[in-house]
Amino acid sequence: MGTPEFAVATLDAIRKAGHEVVAVVTTPDKPAGRGQHLHCSDVKNYAVAHQLPVLQPEKLKDEAFVEDLRDYYADVFVVVAFRMLPKCVYQMPPLGTFNVHASLLPQYRGAAPIQRAIMNGETKTGVTTFLLDEHTDTGSILLQKEVEITKEDNAGTLHDKLMVAGAEIAVETLQQLADNTARPIPQQVCDNLKPAPKLFKEDMLINWDDTAENIYNHIRGLSPYPAAYTHIGFKDIKSNSVKPCLLKIFEVEITNRISTQKPGKISFDFDKKMIISTQNYEISVKLLQIEGKTKMKTEVFLSGFRLENYTDYLF
Repeated sequence: MGTPEFAVATLDAIRKAGHEVVAVVTTPDKPAGRGQHLHCSDVKNYAVAHQLPVLQPEKLKDEAFVEDLRDYYADVFVVVAFRMLPKCVYQMPPLGTFNVHASLLPQYRGAAPIQRAIMNGETKTGVTTFLLDEHTDTGSILLQKEVEITKEDNAGTLHDKLMVAGAEIAVETLQQLADNTARPIPQQVCDNLKPAPKLFKEDMLINWDDTAENIYNHIRGLSPYPAAYTHIGFKDIKSNSVKPCLLKIFEVEITNRISTQKPGKISFDFDKKMIISTQNYEISVKLLQIEGKTKMKTEVFLSGFRLENYTDYLF
């Protein structure tokens, strides 16, 4: 049971390991793009290409879906990046239902563990398989595997590392369940839990009053998607006013120069670099996208940028 590319890696690994995949459950096709053509999930595309039966229920408690699922007589359900399952579903298979989660539980329970770990400046994370229960990401742990977060990682590169590790640990978990050697361990309750709730627009806004390191982690934790953003003021001559213009920032580096200007102040280095002041050190912007334009390197952006049309600060 899964939807995005992250789940495809696990499905592929399970199939290649010789386990019989009797069916795949994924989200219904949805209209997307300008033409609003129906778009299939990555998991469905893989399943169709490998002639695996596909179920796409609108509601997971639907009686017809539950009966169809029961008719496959699966030994175990494997869930990766899917929806919350009702009790009537996750309790169905005799060996239970386990989830592959992209964190070292109980840390980073929730919908955005990859982004939140980087945004918080973590140096390690990992993947966990655990048995489903009635709460979100709280079931007994089966296996865990650590994954390093380097200073160069962003949400995209870490996603790919965890995708591979998650597929590996899913196959190991299946083997233990098949051999009856799995030993579920209840999650330990601790005081310093870090949640990973769904990201909203306000979570993506850059706070230039913060330290350069925190801003660096914030930006790479949201890159390449959904992307951290700020605003630059566009000077509207007709109305004699300043209007906010959205500016997404995907990549920065921290310089060794201490900020002497107010946080968010822009300066330029020989028209090739965009330098932003923070609470402590200056940041150099490497990759960005201004409203109405495509993503581009800073030097390309600056070749057509007219500072006189904009404010010299970000907010």
